[in-house]
Parts: sequence; structure tokens; C-alpha cells
Amino acid sequence: MAKNATPHDAQVIMKLYDLRREPEMRKARKWFGAEFWPQDADDFLKVINSPGTQENAWLRQVGSYWDMAAAFVLSGALNEELFLQPGCSGEMFFVLGRIYPFLKDLREKIGNPDIFLNVEKVATASKTGRKRLERMVMAAEQGRSARNKPVKKS
Repeated sequence: MAKNATPHDAQVIMKLYDLRREPEMRKARKWFGAEFWPQDADDFLKVINSPGTQENAWLRQVGSYWDMAAAFVLSGALNEELFLQPGCSGEMFFVLGRIYPFLKDLREKIGNPDIFLNVEKVATASKTGRKRLERMVMAAEQGRSARNKPVKKS
């Protein structure tokens, strides 16, 4: 890392935290974390191609929030080492982990090579980040599998 974190970096992290607590953002994060389990790019596209729906707004809100935060890091406006602390960006890895297995396909189908690009760059820039992302991808796969198992009848 090029520089040590400064008090200004800490203020930016706290502001990002405050934004995550905004009521609509909380709803968006809750939906993404508990209800949105895309199996592939097409599941993601169903939501993206449904403008005017709450889910569309929430997906765009969560995605753009983390892309914006990652852009701060990539531009040097926010210390990378501080941002990559689990308490600061753990949710970013969770979000990316949900879509990472089909991100290339998603970019092709949506015609946007930049979707989640800043998040991906920050998450994969270091060995630590790549390992965290790998764990989140595995956790997402386990979550998807658990949701797709048939319910046993007694």
C-alpha cells in the first residue's frame, strides 16, 4: 500500500457506513442479502430488465453503492488497506461473491463491460482479497444449493 490510512480515510469510511444505514439502503441490502439468489446471468437480467420495480431499484442501489466505494479506493481517495478490512468492505465481497461465477456472462449479455468492474478490481487486487472473494463465492454456492433442495415430506 502506498500510504498509511489517515483520519480523513477514517471519516470517509464512517460516511460510507452512515450511507449503509439509510432506511432505503437498509431495505435494499436486506433484499440482496436474504432474497436475491441469482442462479445465473439470466436471473440477474430479469431484475435489471424490470424497470420501475422495487427489486430493480434495490439491485441498482446496492451495486452502485459498492462500485462507488471501490472507485474511491481505485482513485486514491480512500486508503485500500483500511477499506479492505472485513468490517469496512465485507459486504462488498458478499455482493460480488453472489454474481462472480457468471459476471463475465452478465457483462456480455447486458452489453456493459464495466458493470461491477471497480468492485472486481479492488476485490482481486491482492492475494487477501482474492481469498476472501473465493470464500464468498463458495458461501454463495452453498446458499444457492440450500435454497434449491427439495423439501422432504414427512
